[in-house]
Amino acid sequence: MSKAVTDATFETDVLKSGTPVLVDFWAEWCGPCRSIAPSLEDLSKEFEGKLEVVKVNIDENPMTPSAFGVRGIPTLIIFKDGKPAATQVGAAPKSVLKAFIEKHL
Repeated sequence: MSKAVTDATFETDVLKSGTPVLVDFWAEWCGPCRSIAPSLEDLSKEFEGKLEVVKVNIDENPMTPSAFGVRGIPTLIIFKDGKPAATQVGAAPKSVLKAFIEKHL
């Protein structure tokens, strides 16, 4: 299960993480966000130890998405060494999500 990260825990859980972190910015009402959730769960298991997958609910945590310029959801941002390394906006098939992760790990 992907870990839920909040505005309060983002710095510790993502920016100070020793491994790359894929942050899924999403909301309950977002159909495309829900459609990619199972793929992200599978990929979090596949890349276990190499990449952590976390979720930020933009409705409950408005500060973090605005700090990183998130305008549409789902937005996936891979953070490495405390900085955004790559961004993917919109829903995509699992194969595309996997390629996105592999390219930026």
